[in-house]
Amino acid sequence: MTKQVDEQIKYKARDFASDQEIRWCPGCGDYAILKQVQAAVAEIGVKKEDIAFISGIGCSSRFPYYMETYGMHSIHGRATAISSGLKAARPELSVWIITGDGDSLSIGGNHLIHLLRRNFDTNILLFNNEIYGLTKGQYSPTSPEGKVSKSSPLGSIDHPFNPAALALGADATFVARTIDREPRHMKNIFLEAEQHKGASFVEIYQNCIVFNDGAFSPYTERGLKEEHLLFLEEGKPLLFNKDTKGVKLDGFTPVVVDMENASADDLMIHDPSDPMKAHILSRIFDDPQKEHVLPRPFGVFYKADRATYEDALQDQIEHAIERSGKGDLDALLRGNNTWVVE
Repeated sequence: MTKQVDEQIKYKARDFASDQEIRWCPGCGDYAILKQVQAAVAEIGVKKEDIAFISGIGCSSRFPYYMETYGMHSIHGRATAISSGLKAARPELSVWIITGDGDSLSIGGNHLIHLLRRNFDTNILLFNNEIYGLTKGQYSPTSPEGKVSKSSPLGSIDHPFNPAALALGADATFVARTIDREPRHMKNIFLEAEQHKGASFVEIYQNCIVFNDGAFSPYTERGLKEEHLLFLEEGKPLLFNKDTKGVKLDGFTPVVVDMENASADDLMIHDPSDPMKAHILSRIFDDPQKEHVLPRPFGVFYKADRATYEDALQDQIEHAIERSGKGDLDALLRGNNTWVVE
């Protein structure tokens, strides 16, 4: 299910740039994300006063200050809870949740999965830099095993979260991945997320130049990214490395094939409506033990139509009014239920 765009509303990206000084480290991937979000919201056909950005705590959570919209810099891990209340009360708003891997997958993990299963029509942008940046370089819930950091000097022994797989497991109706060094791809994913009616979860690989520089270099550096980066296109076979390699399924196991010895008909075809294929894609991670290293997928893994929480809530309220009439809060407070405290 997609939303209507009001073509009468005309903005440019610069119309969404606030007067606040941007305080991120020079070279931070957040700058690129900010620019593409501003470009995307300029095209969605929604008035500024009907857009809200809600963030938690972390470097990424400064985001609302830099958007010329309504916004709130909230508390650690609770941007999803606050956004749920906002969307329930004001379902007509375009609500964007800005969060990081620590903010949303550690203290905020429980709030995140419940927003996804409830399917509030919000856009969740998860900046994943695989480190705690604001608190100066501790390992995070997405840091790889063995990560040496200020809080794991001998290497992290934690098994990391896979954000896309987690979102699919929570029954998110839109799951995608993009990366800060691919601006056009980012913008298109943001537009698709906003057009989706339901909870849109977008994982963004974002470089922390100070505490985790180069964490995603296989997907950003020329000479490396061609072999490691796979862009998903609906209805198209999974091809990468300038179409010289592809991914096919051996049962439910993805394997890399050289196109000299295969045809496009042998390859896995991307279908974002197929939940099983989405789960397979979310689990594709580099494995150096394999003869052919699997590429990392970027794009929309999954999208599906399901009733949103705020629509179901409004339907329930209207049904209750039809059945019993409009409620009287004063009468309820003065009701027959009383308690004696001794």
